[in-house]
Amino acid sequence: MITGASSGIGRGLALALARPGRTLHLGGRNADNLRAVATACIARGADARIRVQDVREQAGMEEWITTAGPLDLVFACAGITASTKGGDEAPTEPDAQVRRMFATNMDGVLNTVLPAIRVMRAQPRANDGVRGRICAMSSVAGLVSFPGTPSYCASKAAVDRFMVATGANMKRAGIVMSSVCCGFVATPMTTQNNFPMPGLTQTGDAVRTILSGVAAGRRRISFPRWLVAGSRFMDLLPLRVAEYYYYRQPAGQAGTMAETGLETGNPAASRNQE
Repeated sequence: MITGASSGIGRGLALALARPGRTLHLGGRNADNLRAVATACIARGADARIRVQDVREQAGMEEWITTAGPLDLVFACAGITASTKGGDEAPTEPDAQVRRMFATNMDGVLNTVLPAIRVMRAQPRANDGVRGRICAMSSVAGLVSFPGTPSYCASKAAVDRFMVATGANMKRAGIVMSSVCCGFVATPMTTQNNFPMPGLTQTGDAVRTILSGVAAGRRRISFPRWLVAGSRFMDLLPLRVAEYYYYRQPAGQAGTMAETGLETGNPAASRNQE
């Protein structure tokens, strides 16, 4: 099962996993994109089933996940991003943007992971003792307190801590939980970023790294490693030192990241809930 399967990493995972004998449950908000991904997966021999579903809708997610049948792999890929806006005194995030960020990036993960855990706990263990695997997309941004994207950093930090901490308990039940702390990945979401993106990873390379990490049972899958290491170092610095650096980076300026995932009726906009 993959949320955010209509584009970006979710789409890449669907195509990589599509093969004869596999059933793929693909969720997203853009029906046209979902149908195109499903068609491509079916051409590779998979049974692909789509669900037009917003991850923020708890009841709909619950119904979809608990009635899908046995689940071996669940990927929570749906997410949005945005930056601060310019202001007279200081860059700020609109209230609605902050709430939408947490509702999608954090609540959307909970609406995916919690029902999936219940489904998997009712499943028998495989020969290796595993009942299922759940992977959620966090971000390198979750490792820092970046002034340009406050709610994005905070929501992704929450995802990472929840997945890693809960995974410590769930591994005893045979459920392997992984958090993906990745840098910039070449997806429709990042094409709107108005700044240089260091360490930009192609979607195919990101998908291979994620699948390899999940198969190996890694609780945290991080890449590029140098960017992750640098981010962790920045978070250890005194705030005034780190912020001096952040505010002088292109990404630290207000308006450098377009707000994605808006429900405008425009497919180009709605596709970016990945």
